[in-house]
Amino acid sequence: MLTRNCLLLFLWFLFNEGSVSSLRPPSPPLSRSRTGREHPRSLVGPMRNGAAGFQRVKRGWVWNQFFVLEEYMGSDPQYVGKLHTDLDKGDNAVKYTLSGEGAGSIFTIDQTTGDIHALRSLDREEKPYYTLRAQAVDIDTNRPLEPESEFVIKVQDINDNEPKFLEGPYTASVPEMSPVGTYVTQVTATDADDPTYGNSARVVYSILHGQPYFSVDPKTGVIKTALPNMDREVKEQYQVLIQAKDMGGQLGGLAGTTTVNITLSDVNDNPPRFSKSFFHLRVPESSTVGSAVGRIKAHDLDIGRNAEVEYNIVPGDGGAMFDITTNEHNQEGIIILKRPLDYETKKAYTFKVDASNAHLDPRFQSFGAFKDTATVKINVLDVDEPPVFNKPSYVMDVYEDTPAGTIIGAVTAQDLDASSSPVRPNDPSCIGNYAFRL
Repeated sequence: MLTRNCLLLFLWFLFNEGSVSSLRPPSPPLSRSRTGREHPRSLVGPMRNGAAGFQRVKRGWVWNQFFVLEEYMGSDPQYVGKLHTDLDKGDNAVKYTLSGEGAGSIFTIDQTTGDIHALRSLDREEKPYYTLRAQAVDIDTNRPLEPESEFVIKVQDINDNEPKFLEGPYTASVPEMSPVGTYVTQVTATDADDPTYGNSARVVYSILHGQPYFSVDPKTGVIKTALPNMDREVKEQYQVLIQAKDMGGQLGGLAGTTTVNITLSDVNDNPPRFSKSFFHLRVPESSTVGSAVGRIKAHDLDIGRNAEVEYNIVPGDGGAMFDITTNEHNQEGIIILKRPLDYETKKAYTFKVDASNAHLDPRFQSFGAFKDTATVKINVLDVDEPPVFNKPSYVMDVYEDTPAGTIIGAVTAQDLDASSSPVRPNDPSCIGNYAFRL
């Protein structure tokens, strides 16, 4: 009896270890998931011959990954895909379960057919994919027919986001008179759609307003000058409207815009200019040395340091008598008296003054001389001065017995003014301008 039992045990061992492998069916054919791609089936499941434990057979899931379209607006739940195992013979003996991200709340599975549906609309920009786990179990015993398998449901992008300029509006500056193609600034638009899928996130830049002064690179968003010799003194501020359009700029793409405020910065391309070529000043002869006797001004269309003016008196008639300095606040030329004036000696002075920039730009010196010249005439005004005695002091001798009324001497005073007004004895300013009597 023992021998017989051992023989039966040996035959059972051979059957399980050797014969079963030859009795396995050939590898199952490839099946298609909802994505249209073929995936090999594989499964680990129990044998239904009553033997205890799991035996490895070829896994029978139909899958790789599933896709669900974002922003789905249909009335019925959106079909995602189907799970299936080769152990499912269609006799309702297999139940499919789903767990993981969104299981039950976002995704649901038909326990009998393995069909997966999305219960609500999804936004790829909110969450691009969901990781779930699936398992096939015996519907009666609830025992797993194979180990749990993990898969991914990706939210497939649609073009539902327009490009956005997160840093706009922009402010930039570029020097006036810049050559064509000078860099101004760069704008950047971002698109929240999937850059790896289609053209939904491929952005193309264009100018809606701002031509022909500026251009934009359609790929990089770099803005450059498009016209030569743009003059700040003619127009200083420009407002450029830039559009970013997805779908590679094709019809039907979504677009966003931003504003770029561009200022032409100043360069020294203008010389100072006198408002008139002749300045006439009048100065009292009594003016003190070092005092300001007059002001002239040359105007410069530039600003800042480019408008700073230097004044110089051309050597000649007035060079020895006058000097000129610049008022730093208003760029006026202040004429300073260097020596005393005397109307009776010289009644007028005429000289020339040059006005030039303190800071020259060599790029624009070919435009011509960066200076201007004006003529200044200064008339010396006569001032009524007191008479002047011929001597600072007089000495007179008289005898002690000289009668009263006798002329003992005389003093002389002279009015040096051009009018030569007569000197009167009762003039307080001319005291002593008469003969002395006893």
